[in-house]
Amino acid sequence: MVNVTTVELAGENIPISSPSRVVFSKQGWTKMDVVEHFVSCAEGALRGVDNRPTMLKRYMKGVEQPPIYQKRAQKRTPFKTVDIRFPSQRPGVMNVPTTAADIIRLAQLGCLDLHPWPVRADDIDHPDELRFDFDPTPGFGFAQVKEAALAAGSLLEEVGLRGWPKTSGSRGIHVYVRIERQYDFHHTRRAVLAFARELERRLPGLVTTKWWKEERRGIFVDYNQNARDKTVSSAYGVRPTGYVSAPLTWAELPDAEIEDFPMDRFADRYRTVGDLTEGIDQAAGEIHTLLEWMVRDEEEYGLGDAPWPPHYPKQPGEPPRVQPSRQRRADHEY
Repeated sequence: MVNVTTVELAGENIPISSPSRVVFSKQGWTKMDVVEHFVSCAEGALRGVDNRPTMLKRYMKGVEQPPIYQKRAQKRTPFKTVDIRFPSQRPGVMNVPTTAADIIRLAQLGCLDLHPWPVRADDIDHPDELRFDFDPTPGFGFAQVKEAALAAGSLLEEVGLRGWPKTSGSRGIHVYVRIERQYDFHHTRRAVLAFARELERRLPGLVTTKWWKEERRGIFVDYNQNARDKTVSSAYGVRPTGYVSAPLTWAELPDAEIEDFPMDRFADRYRTVGDLTEGIDQAAGEIHTLLEWMVRDEEEYGLGDAPWPPHYPKQPGEPPRVQPSRQRRADHEY
């Protein structure tokens, strides 16, 4: 017999099956512990996924086992849905969380970190968010990640955009920027690439935009996280490390560490500082300057597009998807 309990949130009763199942064996945290985490920060967690097509990353047997990635909604899904088209041009239907109770339903399904698209369900072709993902390469640590992210925050201010930083919960920093819904995924990805290249020029030796790992050295700005169908773990999700992807103020960032935000202590922080993503939806900006930098990169530096992930269709102007060490022909011969 399956053990089921009920959680009440926002006037709804959400059934939780197997609440005592251990999800984090190292810490001894159960499924119910995860649910209680999301109850404590449901408003903030909802802000990151509200009305967005969301991939379900389901840990069915704990964090030591690989998760199930579920992009398509099941027929009897408890969520609203939206028709979508993937990069392959195949159609699909995706789940769309819209209420605080939906956050608990995601936890009930085994979701720890939440993975929304950077679009809203009423306009799936025009992102309202840029996502900057700062990851260290070997030989670089979290101190350098913070240095790069702080410089990015200043550069965003310079171009009239507001960045909202958070820990990734793993090794890096994410900075989100709300934007006006005017451009498609091609333009928003190129805007992030242009920004990252400008940051790389200003911080040589620290920041890199090199796609191929054999060429990367420094803090990699993963511009491809802004391609259609790519997702980044949103705020307040719990990573397999046991640490929360925690929003920060820019003033906090220099002294913050990933380990400052374990799931079992995060409710105290949320009660103290509140939802640090509050106001993000009212802070949408324009990306005209970044698109001007994109044109400048092509005309002055000869820098066009950069490689896309391998499962995406070949894009116009994209360089060859061949590791530099294996490339036998000049770029123009491909």
